[in-house]
Amino acid sequence: MSARERVERLLLEHLAAAGIDHEPGSRPGEVVATLPGEHKLRTTVSLLVGDHSLSASAFVVRRPDENREEFLRWLLRRNARLQGVAFAVDDDGDVYLVGRLPLVGVTAETLDALLGALLETADGSFDQLLALGFLTSMRREWAWRVSRGESTRNLEAFRHLLEG
Repeated sequence: MSARERVERLLLEHLAAAGIDHEPGSRPGEVVATLPGEHKLRTTVSLLVGDHSLSASAFVVRRPDENREEFLRWLLRRNARLQGVAFAVDDDGDVYLVGRLPLVGVTAETLDALLGALLETADGSFDQLLALGFLTSMRREWAWRVSRGESTRNLEAFRHLLEG
């Protein structure tokens, strides 16, 4: 069995054993997994087994509406403290987390660590990124919901920033 086949099998077995929803991706060797979170309700991760490495890419948040320089500075500062993953920005300015493991280093433990780092970082950073890059939009949404008596439940974590 080749290293690629070994990792593809391990990946599918690990996701199934952990109860993580997953499905084949659009590219050969790709699996798309959905990790449940608390702040970011779900993080979708593309796991791609290549000839030499397992790469992971998880969408975190779209391009910020405001405070772009401060937003990007925060990402770079955060990158300095991360292990195994890093924030990246695509051509549209959308934010992803990326990680890569050499195939020879992929074990159940390293795979679990990679998935954990992706989830912890995406989920743990989500509220801060929203506050930095989308506060004006959130204030408009809050005001609109309050004026119509609509639920503000999904914005409760930001109540201290949005009221008044």
